[in-house]
Amino acid sequence: MLIFGHPWIDSPRFVKIFSEEEIEKTAPGDLLLLEPLNVSIELARHCRKNDLPFAVTISSLKEALLANALGAAFLLCQHETGIEVQKIAEEYLFDAKILVLVEDEREIETMARFGVDGVLFPKAIVQL
Repeated sequence: MLIFGHPWIDSPRFVKIFSEEEIEKTAPGDLLLLEPLNVSIELARHCRKNDLPFAVTISSLKEALLANALGAAFLLCQHETGIEVQKIAEEYLFDAKILVLVEDEREIETMARFGVDGVLFPKAIVQL
């Protein structure tokens, strides 16, 4: 299981990005976080074209399918969406990994029981 933002584990920053200019301000190793997909489609295309790993927030199965097709490395979502999307991601062999946003360490075990790829604590998310 992938765990991002936990104080015991080193992990990359997920940097909220709203423009191409902001991408240039990120550090090597940062993951670009686009949100939501319907307003960041051009940024997603830019990232894919330039081989920049990116994550995108999703709130539905349809958004997950589209984000995966656009080349997202990670799909960030809430619990219920993550559990639903994980099953489909396994069926269709998504390249993207499903991450559920969690606040409490106890949620790590819950998401592991559902087979979710990983969790993301808010501490790992930054905005420039």
